[in-house]
Amino acid sequence: MFLSVTEDLVRRRAEHNNCEIFSLEEISLHQQEIEKLEHLDKWCRDLKILYLQNNLIPKIENVGKLKKLEYLNVALNNIERVENLEGCEDLKKLDLTANFIGELSSIESLKCNIHLKELFLMGNPCTEFEGYRQFVVATLHQLKYLDSKEIERSERIKALQNYPEVKRKIREQEQTYLLRRAREKEEAQRRMQERKDEKQKQMDSKLGFDSPDSLQGKPNHAEGDGQQEGCRAVENDDEDRKFWEEPTPYTPESRLETHRYIEEKRRAKDNIRESKKREKTSWTLVTAEGKVLNVNVPKLHFSLKDDEENNQIILDLAVYRYLDTSLLDVDVQPTYIRVLVKGKPFQLVLPEEVKPDSSSAKRSQTTGHLVVTMPKAKEVILAKQKVSASIKHSDCNTQQKNTRRSGQIEKLEVDPSKYSFPDVTKIIQEQERTGQGPIKFQPQKVTEPKSCVDLENNEDVPPLI
Repeated sequence: MFLSVTEDLVRRRAEHNNCEIFSLEEISLHQQEIEKLEHLDKWCRDLKILYLQNNLIPKIENVGKLKKLEYLNVALNNIERVENLEGCEDLKKLDLTANFIGELSSIESLKCNIHLKELFLMGNPCTEFEGYRQFVVATLHQLKYLDSKEIERSERIKALQNYPEVKRKIREQEQTYLLRRAREKEEAQRRMQERKDEKQKQMDSKLGFDSPDSLQGKPNHAEGDGQQEGCRAVENDDEDRKFWEEPTPYTPESRLETHRYIEEKRRAKDNIRESKKREKTSWTLVTAEGKVLNVNVPKLHFSLKDDEENNQIILDLAVYRYLDTSLLDVDVQPTYIRVLVKGKPFQLVLPEEVKPDSSSAKRSQTTGHLVVTMPKAKEVILAKQKVSASIKHSDCNTQQKNTRRSGQIEKLEVDPSKYSFPDVTKIIQEQERTGQGPIKFQPQKVTEPKSCVDLENNEDVPPLI
């Protein structure tokens, strides 16, 4: 099966043109492993520059309708002759470097491309022909540069003078080259057939190695599998060494064969890698006696809380914060819980029996932890139920009171019987007041001292001052 130019490939390579291909003027399709050139003349009629180097294109085709094409680069391909470019009326530059062009006379088809100024044929078998440059210069009068070297006027005049003789020599060398190419093609087909037969023998030997009769004498199948994998690895190494060390001519067939061999090895490695990913590692979760084990393969932190007030068990598993919930699988059993995190099991034996049907699992929006709530299978203690009921009743009463208070409008009362305020006018006693109205100072009343009859005057005692 060969790879060709697809619409999806063209659109992906047309990002600079908003993925529009009908108005595309330049596109690069190099190193895309293209083996057949097609569709471009229908999808991209306005192409001016086309890069197709380093592919596996064996023939120039389906580009004749690209009237605006100015530069075509098909270097490092498997092209053997120049053809089908007559319709490219504006073609100015053609790069055929490092191909397998041996029919040098095929360049005569480029006479129709009157605007062609530059031609590159380096790295082709035809460049080894005697009189190669003279023949090209004399055949294509419109050329200005050949293999990056400017064509002088004197060079063209000299080439035209010897053109018949040069053309005859080129024809003879072409015939010799074509006979050699025919032998190379036969040799390539023979080698390809031998390789197919060898692969078939290897497949048959592998089937015989894996047959039930050959496995009867092997008590340990795991050991047999390991030996088989080792044998396959050795065979692959020997096959690689044989393929790369075998001397082969550089031809379009050998280049294509090398590419397909590399692709086959790459696909085989990818298949092995995918199969290993799909294989599930066997973990021992329950012993042969039926005992459930505690397992933490993903190595996650966790906490197990016994909520006696609500009669439930709460598991807080610290799964990764940005882990998709679809990668989690929770299985609650009466005596244990199992959580698969990206296929890796976390299993924990519970201290009490729980109700799996009433359990619930939620993810924390802040931490991403997995919180599993598991009600206990035993009934709730009655005393706790009464206390909880009374608490609920008192909560309802307080709530009702609060609602009543919020419904009433409280007003400020100034009744002196309920609220007593100090009388500022009675702070000073009545008998001590000395004035009325405006402040008037009055002479204080002189009180006469009371006579004490019982006192005796003693001269020895000094008088009180």
